[in-house]
Amino acid sequence: MCATPLLEGTRIRLEPLTLDHLTGLEAIAFDDRIWRYMPITMKTPDDLHNWVESALRLTEAGTTIAWATVLKSENRVIGSTRFSDLDRTHETAELGHTWLSPEFHGAGLNTEAKLLQLTYAFEELKLRRVALKTHHENVQSQKAMRKIGAVAEGRFRNHFIMPDGSQRHSLWFSVIREDWPQTKSRLEARVGDLTPPSV
Repeated sequence: MCATPLLEGTRIRLEPLTLDHLTGLEAIAFDDRIWRYMPITMKTPDDLHNWVESALRLTEAGTTIAWATVLKSENRVIGSTRFSDLDRTHETAELGHTWLSPEFHGAGLNTEAKLLQLTYAFEELKLRRVALKTHHENVQSQKAMRKIGAVAEGRFRNHFIMPDGSQRHSLWFSVIREDWPQTKSRLEARVGDLTPPSV
């Protein structure tokens, strides 16, 4: 089992996810825009409680590292993210289950989270590969992955049945150890461009 670290950025921090974050998550989690491209839906506090408890069970099993995303200036929970399918033998993981309150979409906070997570993945955990995947219609997510230097690897056809019954194909991307120096430079530049001078 890998203990979940606190990851500190300029505008956000990633705190190890606990049940104590439920109140903060409940204030933002039931906006349908968050879950539009995800194969789950979040409608009730019970849905959210079960989602957090599942993450904590997987963390205990050693296959997941889950965080709550906190806006430092307000000390407010604004989302969540995690590594899943963590494989210490083959030194791989998937970065996903990432969501933010829609009021922070486009604010660059997800970019900062990616920098924190990937730095931890490649420089602390010494992983060889971090995968990312997204809905075939989520063009914004695909563009964001390409911007950081993630390499498109292909499509899992008929990967998920969405809550509304539609079919999702998943587009896969990855960052590997050899990519990391360039990817880190891109992320640091983007985070620097988005950070207010007063911070």
